[in-house]
Amino acid sequence: MSEIDPVCRAVEAALFAAQQPQSIADLAAQIGQEADIAGALAALSGDYTGRGIELVERAGRWHFQTAADLAWLLRRETEQLRKLSRAATETLAIIAYHEPVSRAEIEAIRGVQVSKGTIDVLMEEGWVTPAGRREVPGRPLIYATTPDFLSHFGLASRRDLPGLEDLRAAGLLDPVDLALEGALAGDADEPSGEQSDSLLENRDDQA
Repeated sequence: MSEIDPVCRAVEAALFAAQQPQSIADLAAQIGQEADIAGALAALSGDYTGRGIELVERAGRWHFQTAADLAWLLRRETEQLRKLSRAATETLAIIAYHEPVSRAEIEAIRGVQVSKGTIDVLMEEGWVTPAGRREVPGRPLIYATTPDFLSHFGLASRRDLPGLEDLRAAGLLDPVDLALEGALAGDADEPSGEQSDSLLENRDDQA
């Protein structure tokens, strides 16, 4: 049996014990700044490819997860304590596609006012966070998505968000959603991808 690199062993142990995904800086703080953390992560990622668990990176943070094709083995029926309202779902979608974005900009896209409670719900879920203030009169607060948002929806980055054609092909654009289409189409940095999970799924009829 070949000798396993000690840095790889240390990184593997640190990730296994961590309660949250870890960045390279987090791991270096535990293992040592001189350690080749990036090299160890690359090696471990290759070692775990095709196995029951995989080492994945989401927004610069690393964690172990069940292999996607085996997730059904561990799926359990759980009660969903909170279902996002239609307003919250649309607000989350707008923030994801246009971040950083202010409340006024969200309202301009949706065409209706956004209550403080709507954004508070998204922040409580850990999917949205304040990202500073817009340098315009009044200096309004602006919002952006979080690494937890990417992890929850299985996205490596915002570039993996589904594009308009993906949403349309999946039948996820209803007449109200189409009101967002013009704004999304005008975004020069619009993400594209083949992600089957959509931010516009799992909605109720509450506006």
